Amino acid sequence: MSSQTSSSLGLLLLEQRESRRSLDTFPSVTGVTGSMQQPTTYDFPIVTETVAGAWANDVICGNPALELACIAAARRAVERGAVVITSDCGFFIRHQEAVAASVNVPVVMSSLLLAPTLLRQLPRTAKLAVVTADSRHCTHDLLGLDDPADRSRVAIGGIEDGQWFQNVMKHWSRDEMKVSPPPYRDSDLEADVTACLMRLRAAHPEIAALLFECTGFPAVAPAIRRITGLPTYDLGNLYRMTLASIA
Repeated sequence: MSSQTSSSLGLLLLEQRESRRSLDTFPSVTGVTGSMQQPTTYDFPIVTETVAGAWANDVICGNPALELACIAAARRAVERGAVVITSDCGFFIRHQEAVAASVNVPVVMSSLLLAPTLLRQLPRTAKLAVVTADSRHCTHDLLGLDDPADRSRVAIGGIEDGQWFQNVMKHWSRDEMKVSPPPYRDSDLEADVTACLMRLRAAHPEIAALLFECTGFPAVAPAIRRITGLPTYDLGNLYRMTLASIA
């Protein structure tokens, strides 16, 4: 794996308390292949660029001041050989339009871009579940759905109260901690996502497909597919398709 080569996937990174200048140096959100924070996920070249000031809380809540930093990071990645730009947080969707307008390569900042397409794969009576790290800030306006009927077919659920999210956020906080941040466990992630889906399916039995917002969730996607029997999509599906389309 090379951190600087031609025909690469450009990955825009959140800030973190430890250095994250490349996937060879920053600690993984999960040790399982599939997470965008895990080096073994990638079987093709990547280039990584940290978005200055993009601490997780600011990105999740939405900070318009980050737009210029996102554009600058994307341009640096393209200069280093990126032919597709993506990111390691689904809430970067807020900067999709600005980044896409600033570079001459395809930009797929978030799996949420898939929501309109996935709805059209399903019967009109079926619903799409969007599973997010934090449902308090994953609102319908981020999904690219203008039709109220389409919005009514999306059920959003999050794991913001779960142990995995609480531990992960301590690694992406700008606040200094007196002790080392706690580790995050794959077992916590699977348990939290499964519990979220149980709640969503109980409230919305019409759910026929799942869309993961969080870029750590793909690590547990195979288990979730086995548990639910439902098609499960994430950002990996989107950036791999986009990268494969480049000559």
